[in-house]
Amino acid sequence: MSETKINLAKAYDEDAHRRSQSTAAEWKVRERGAFAELLRQEGKTAVLEIGAGTGRDSRFFKDCGYEVTSTDLSQEMVRYCREQGLNAMVMDFYNLEFADESFEAVYALNCLLHVPKNELGGVLLEIRRVLKRGGIFYMGVYGGRKSEEIWDDDWCEPKRLFSFYTDDAIQAAVKEYFDVEDFHAVPLEAGKPHFQSLIARKR
Repeated sequence: MSETKINLAKAYDEDAHRRSQSTAAEWKVRERGAFAELLRQEGKTAVLEIGAGTGRDSRFFKDCGYEVTSTDLSQEMVRYCREQGLNAMVMDFYNLEFADESFEAVYALNCLLHVPKNELGGVLLEIRRVLKRGGIFYMGVYGGRKSEEIWDDDWCEPKRLFSFYTDDAIQAAVKEYFDVEDFHAVPLEAGKPHFQSLIARKR
């Protein structure tokens, strides 16, 4: 595993307890609920969450009746997932250890923003590989401006890399591998990056 990934896993290991005590922002609850409703409308049941963190969203999907698999790079995050009864495993989303077309949906909330820009295409290819044809990919990241840097004022240690895209650029990146069916931005604090929400489908 690269040093960047080792440091990222360590940062989230250290931050796992704090995150387990936090509550989801209302806009995140709405995003998650809308995706669950889309899955219900299309009769999709097998969901993979990458970058699942402490399992809050995976647990929600499981409680909604979906068959959920949760992965995260952080062992501590996966431990919290398993304590909630989730089928969770430590896994790098660069190399998803699943057969081709294993899932009807993939959910990725605020994890792909840690991928260096020159590596995003490979990760999207891997997500596409494990999706069934016609499967749905939810991608949520912060962005709205162009940058790629380790944040000096990051509260996590080791400090994390963040890759931000303009709205047009993130859509263009995803459209190389999927059909983008919905994009919208969620405004957050003034002067801060906004949230970029994409619903994409495997062709």
